Amino acid sequence: MLRRAIATSRPRIVQPLGSRASGAISEARVLARRSASTNASHPAASGSSPVRNLVNLAVGVAIGVAGGLYLFEGSSSAEKTSLFGKFGTPDDFKAAIGELKDTLAANKVSTDPEVVKGHGFSTNSYHPAIAHSVVIFPESTEDVVAVMKIATKYRMPVVAYSGGTSLEGHFSGIDGGCICVDMSGMNHIIKLHEDDADVVVQSGIGWEDLNAQLKDMNYPYFFPLDPGPGATIGGMVGTGCSGTNAVKYGTAKSHWFINLTVIKTRSRARKSSAGFDLTKIFIGAEGTLGIVTEATLRLAPLVPTTVAVAQFPDVQKAASTVQEVLTSTAGDSIQCVELVDDHFMRATNLFGQSHRKYLEKDSLFFKIQGSPSTQKENAKIIQGIVKKHGGLTFELARSKEDAEELWHDRKVALWSGMALVPGSRAWSTDVCVPVSRLPDLVYETKKDLAEHNIVSTIVGHVGDGNFHALLVFKDDEEIPKMHDAVKRMVDRAIGMEGTCTGEHGVGLGKKEYLYRELGAGTVNLMKQIKRTIDPLGIMNPGKLYPDSPEDGFQVHGPGHAKH
Repeated sequence: MLRRAIATSRPRIVQPLGSRASGAISEARVLARRSASTNASHPAASGSSPVRNLVNLAVGVAIGVAGGLYLFEGSSSAEKTSLFGKFGTPDDFKAAIGELKDTLAANKVSTDPEVVKGHGFSTNSYHPAIAHSVVIFPESTEDVVAVMKIATKYRMPVVAYSGGTSLEGHFSGIDGGCICVDMSGMNHIIKLHEDDADVVVQSGIGWEDLNAQLKDMNYPYFFPLDPGPGATIGGMVGTGCSGTNAVKYGTAKSHWFINLTVIKTRSRARKSSAGFDLTKIFIGAEGTLGIVTEATLRLAPLVPTTVAVAQFPDVQKAASTVQEVLTSTAGDSIQCVELVDDHFMRATNLFGQSHRKYLEKDSLFFKIQGSPSTQKENAKIIQGIVKKHGGLTFELARSKEDAEELWHDRKVALWSGMALVPGSRAWSTDVCVPVSRLPDLVYETKKDLAEHNIVSTIVGHVGDGNFHALLVFKDDEEIPKMHDAVKRMVDRAIGMEGTCTGEHGVGLGKKEYLYRELGAGTVNLMKQIKRTIDPLGIMNPGKLYPDSPEDGFQVHGPGHAKH
């Protein structure tokens, strides 16, 4: 039986990769020249201009100084290609799988039906889903390089996978066949630079495991981005994630990813004005430009925190409280501030894991930083503002353990929400608007969901205008109803100068909204970058970029995923 490359214990620390990059690039150039002379008659090396561009003008692999990220070097040709290139034939894909099995160890390649299906479908996503043709479990950057050489040779699409926690169909398979590269086995810390407060990691490491290891080392810093449990660094780069800490520390698109080393996106220095910030191009690209194998992360000092919960008669009073708290003298102490609605509080009571029975009203969860005396001082300021805006209750954690229990009640939102309907499933989605419009968005969304008899909970990162709706249902027949509700929510957010997604990413589920949100000019520029970096169009095709008539290609069939 295939051993899935997911760590069952804390990953070990491995040594740096050193200077293998130049050798990999030189080998790729040799491969490209050899392909031009020996593969001319092969179906995968003839005909299409993207392939000619790749053979004549691109390097087969590009691994940066620290190991980094696989991608194609872009062609300088002015010849236009379609966004989704002409892929190989079924015979090409069969040959590719055979070559993968010949190249990699047996435990790194699987065509087991359950494995390929499990990597293409998600119980958390209700978008079209297809099984992959083969799943690869790399253990090194060299393994990824080998996979990409074969994928390039046979024009076989490639989809990256690691934590499997994304919600918008990001890792679904491709109609016709594809290679899934499961990065979860590459989950090691490579090097901690203690004096610089940064760390080089492989992309399959989870943010929770990383912080646990740093704690075990007694290193007083942490990686502050905190998306859902199970998320890994590679996926966090792909979706441009954030989390509850965003009000204090920002998002993946801030400054936490120093270097993804493409051919070197930038140096390890804390700041640089040397050319484009190429790192940012790959953050939020959802695996459509390359596969991240390693990343250099900035770390933040650990600061003691406590938790407080306040409850209100309505969302407007809660939101106005947050606005004043963030601009008060206590504002700098706020690490997180989360808005949850009355349905969420009822779900928390029903779920039965909390030691408390909450008042079932719209509420705020605060995480407050500082020394014990500073925490108490700022809590008094916050409590006064809560009272001023009509708050009903205010509770400050009495101990570290009490604070952890309070925050746990917030973090299990997905599971507690499903307690509202026994035996149910949930469609989780997010949008984001300017902070001042969040109360309007929450109010109008709750009204809309009630009118359509949809059971839901709402959780908002109220400090930055981002909120999540959990739509609870039981039967597949209800999925179109949920989809329509999400569409109305997105339309509402964009109408308020917001975005279709604050942190979940686009994938399959949200790409139809990008033309309206960003405009044709911006979307077409994104597509041009895609064509330049990935001229064959094999990197996670069909995700992120909205379909348009000139693309002339769809990678997924109709309908919704069924579970």
